[in-house]
Amino acid sequence: MSEAAAAPGGMPAGEKTIFGHPRGLYILFFTEMWERFSYYGMRGLLILYLTQHFLFSDERSAVMYGAYTALVYVMTIIGGSLADRYLGQRKAVTFGAILLVMGHGLMAFEGGGSKEFLTFEGQDYQIEVDGRGSNAPRVLISDTGRSLMKFNERATELILDDPAAVGLPSTISTEAFTTRVEKQELYVNILYLALALIIAGVGFLKANISTIVGSLYGLGDTRRDSGFTIFYMGINLGSLISSFTVGIIGIRYGWNWGFGLAGVGMLAGLLTFLIFQPWLEGRADPPSLEKLKEKVFGPINVEWACYLAGVGIIVFAMLTVMNAHLVPEWFVGMLGIFVFLFLVGYAITKLAGEERDRMLAAIYFILAQIPFWALFEQAGSSLTLFTDRFVDRDIFGWHVETPVFQALNAGFIVMFAPLFAWMWVALSKRRLEPSAPVKFAFGVFLAGLGFLSLVGGIGASGAGAGLTAVYFIFLIYWIHTMGELMLSPVGLSQVTKLAPARAVGMSMGAWFLYSGLSNYLAGVIARTTGAETIGGQLTDVAAAKAGYAEVYANVAYVAMGVGVVMLLISPIIKKLMHLDTMKGDPAHALAGEPQLGQRGAGGVHPPQKEQPAE
Repeated sequence: MSEAAAAPGGMPAGEKTIFGHPRGLYILFFTEMWERFSYYGMRGLLILYLTQHFLFSDERSAVMYGAYTALVYVMTIIGGSLADRYLGQRKAVTFGAILLVMGHGLMAFEGGGSKEFLTFEGQDYQIEVDGRGSNAPRVLISDTGRSLMKFNERATELILDDPAAVGLPSTISTEAFTTRVEKQELYVNILYLALALIIAGVGFLKANISTIVGSLYGLGDTRRDSGFTIFYMGINLGSLISSFTVGIIGIRYGWNWGFGLAGVGMLAGLLTFLIFQPWLEGRADPPSLEKLKEKVFGPINVEWACYLAGVGIIVFAMLTVMNAHLVPEWFVGMLGIFVFLFLVGYAITKLAGEERDRMLAAIYFILAQIPFWALFEQAGSSLTLFTDRFVDRDIFGWHVETPVFQALNAGFIVMFAPLFAWMWVALSKRRLEPSAPVKFAFGVFLAGLGFLSLVGGIGASGAGAGLTAVYFIFLIYWIHTMGELMLSPVGLSQVTKLAPARAVGMSMGAWFLYSGLSNYLAGVIARTTGAETIGGQLTDVAAAKAGYAEVYANVAYVAMGVGVVMLLISPIIKKLMHLDTMKGDPAHALAGEPQLGQRGAGGVHPPQKEQPAE
């Protein structure tokens, strides 16, 4: 657009706005708000649903959850690439939203759940959990009646409240009986398909809707920063609301009601995007309509080939989630090493001078995110189970449902993000603002410190089955959010600034790949906290509590140590960045453009919530 056609501040003349911003921003705001509402609402229930409804073991559930969140991030690479080359962001977001509505809708088909049976002296007795959450009582059912059941403190004996009703002794040694789980394969497969649809849907929607936000503003438009901030607030708003609504309804009234509400939210987002698409004014259209119509094979044109690629993602994701426990850890590790060697090889053989140094610095940031997200993403898996099982959740007379605590991260971001933005500006004016490598180091250190604080809370509750005070859950979420605000706004922004223009796409793909690997590693860590359960409930509470404390202490010390090492080498990374010459480099003319952090791809966070750039 010519200068003559532009208003002051880079705003196009005659542009239709709402509160000074393009109308399209608010369509994207509400679409993304509802998408995050559905994603985080489902995420808050998922690990509990796997362990309590389908009776998957803690270990199996953790790995399945890790594979799911990892694929959410990785598939944004494919969805973003297909949109950039062929579909355009509008069609990609629409397709992704449709898949998400289908996926969340299928999550509401829960069936009767898995059934667990106790076999004693050749007779089978069904174990039933009367409700949801750690407080739900377990009932032993026989042909003659029902009896509440529990285990003694060291899980050596099963104790029956009304043994006469079921025709059994009042206490039974745990060595005298066996248990087995019978799953409804139809509904288990519906679960796998639902998760696969959500993975593919996020892959097509998440990366592309952020791209549309950027397209609403010209390079010289002074509204760009505030526009991304408004968009980011919508994301946190969706996450915040879902934790209080979907989480509470799912636990109190039924899994299908909670997941169904998440699906209704996603349907609202899809309808918003479809109805108000004209407000985007063609900014997200395909790069070439002629290219879309070209035949690939038979009657299949390029557009339908892209949709078939989405079907391929669904099949791959379903098989991966279904068999996540069979994927060897070494394979994932080798993939990470191979990509690292490829990136370093590219930097050494294809680049030279300052360009090479900057690329090496970008690779550092791509890798340095791993320890943070591996710990941060415990929030949806092991930390949720810990909160459900070992935390006194009564606050001022209100028994708080476990998924509600996942709202703390979004709430703290809304409260503290403006303060951080002001703090960085104030420190910059005084030339005291920490460099990006220093911020990254503090972010990783805080991820470990958060878990160390929780270990302190576990210790304060005693060595037995005592409950941890709830304020330690508030504390770990607050510390982790402070770390997120140190790291998340910086990461992707620095990668796009430092990578040469011809390698930005490759570098962004690597960022999201390692984000996915971080989530897989989070699942591996969560798996080590797994404890034996019957009917979805713990048998040896004291031993399980000690196991959580040991794992959390170990990962805390490792992360804090890594953070210290990162702080020590931060001057070297800063030197590789060549900040003094970057400002005048036209190849990095977009360096000031707000970039979105790791959580914006899916979640989390995500998959997670985006953060405004520093």
